[in-house]
Amino acid sequence: MNEKDYQRRNSYRSKAWEPMGGSTEWESSEVIKTDKLRKVFDNLVAVSGLNLRIGQGHLYGLIGPNGSGKTTAIKMLVGLLRPTSGTARVLGEKVPVRENIARIGYMPQEMAIYTDLTVHENIELFGQLYSMGRDALDNREKALLKMVGLEDRKDSLVSQLSGGMKHRVSLASTLIHDPEVVFLDEPTVGVDPERRVGFWKYFSDLKASGKTIVLTTHYMDEAVRCDTVGMMRTGELIGEGSPSQLMEATSAADLESAFLAFARRSTE
Repeated sequence: MNEKDYQRRNSYRSKAWEPMGGSTEWESSEVIKTDKLRKVFDNLVAVSGLNLRIGQGHLYGLIGPNGSGKTTAIKMLVGLLRPTSGTARVLGEKVPVRENIARIGYMPQEMAIYTDLTVHENIELFGQLYSMGRDALDNREKALLKMVGLEDRKDSLVSQLSGGMKHRVSLASTLIHDPEVVFLDEPTVGVDPERRVGFWKYFSDLKASGKTIVLTTHYMDEAVRCDTVGMMRTGELIGEGSPSQLMEATSAADLESAFLAFARRSTE
């Protein structure tokens, strides 16, 4: 959607959805909060009027097609992109988060690890960047290597790994410092189904321990595991609620059908 189309559509469109349950307030404290967050690149509206309220210990999933604004939204939340307008707060601080940076973990879609280092060296480097002690770093590395299934590739150069394995190293490096808030952009792309199940078991454990997780995914079988799903299309949040609420609101048998129903409503 370009800027002209956005202005024209916004002048007459009716609201396509209402938050399930009638409120966007979570019972727990707000760890992530955005108000009318917007990002424009040249004449393209990438994210438009994004309002989020995400509480502690919440697993929030953003779904939508490529180009819907999911990655742009995540990058604004971690401070890599400056919003055109609107505000975002993470852990009570306006982004970009400087004071709380060590409390946040971010795994981008693109590879953010070093191919000329081994798996161990990458994880160790990220741990040292967060000033982790040797014992804590060793214990976390051991647990994370087991979770991502790379214990036997610890001393392999990343350049020698498959694409899926590199993705797993990136995830381990993101989680090494035990962040309170985790942003994961397509964390299971290229990961085999069995390993994906293990990842989601770990995500559930993180949530149970009070961590807040925001992730993007194209897999609907993953999205249904989230506490709340935000549906994005052409930069807008067109639907939000628990998977069961979204399906009930559209009389859909599955989340994919619910998304298509919300997408149709958003164009009316």
